[in-house]
Amino acid sequence: MKRDFSYLIKLITLSVVLVLTGTVLADAQSGKTNFAGSWVFNAEKSPQPENGGNQRMGGGDFTVTQDANLLTRSRTGQDGTTRVTKYTLDGKESINNSGRGESKSTANWSSDGKSLTIDSKINFNGNERTISETWSLLDAKTLKILSTRQGQNGEVKVTMIFDRK
Repeated sequence: MKRDFSYLIKLITLSVVLVLTGTVLADAQSGKTNFAGSWVFNAEKSPQPENGGNQRMGGGDFTVTQDANLLTRSRTGQDGTTRVTKYTLDGKESINNSGRGESKSTANWSSDGKSLTIDSKINFNGNERTISETWSLLDAKTLKILSTRQGQNGEVKVTMIFDRK
């Protein structure tokens, strides 16, 4: 009988540890910025790009959904087609396809959970390009995306500001 009681105590202890671990992980995730919403590009607030960059590069309106491990961005192009890109939020590689080619991306949180950096390698007609986007909220209704890529004249940085609808 004593052996059965010992087994029961171990089972209860393990259950408590699992519940507490799940709570801590959920709290850790909830401390990260949530970018969900509909975002409208604000050309007036977006500074002119450095080194000859194109301000409209990635500057269209889009919608984001986000859960604990997935960020999904949906953008409708001028031709009416909707492009959906999905990024896992655990640092693992995500693969997305578009009419231009395949992209492989990793998304990583800053140590304070306030910004998210998405590093992508895009195979564009046999040429590989790298783009890094760092997302951060300036306030509850303003999203800043700093996009960095290699251009013909060196590194191109474009800061885009979006307003929440």
